[in-house]
Amino acid sequence: MESKQSNLAAGAAGGENWPAVAKDRCGFKMPLHYPRYTRAEYEAMPEWKLDCLLAQYGLHVGGDVHNKRKFAMGAFLWA
Repeated sequence: MESKQSNLAAGAAGGENWPAVAKDRCGFKMPLHYPRYTRAEYEAMPEWKLDCLLAQYGLHVGGDVHNKRKFAMGAFLWA
């Protein structure tokens, strides 16, 4: 038990026993809150707002505003 705690302490201090953090990550990000927009709100949402919402999650969707709305509704609406 003692050695396990010392390994964790050494890792937290930058020791060799701490596993390296992966530098190659996917682009997905998870903000603190999940978006709570309704279908009607997505359908009326301007393109700039869709771009900002998708960028918060690291999702960069190409195409026109219709394609972005369809993607956002598919990703964030559950019902």
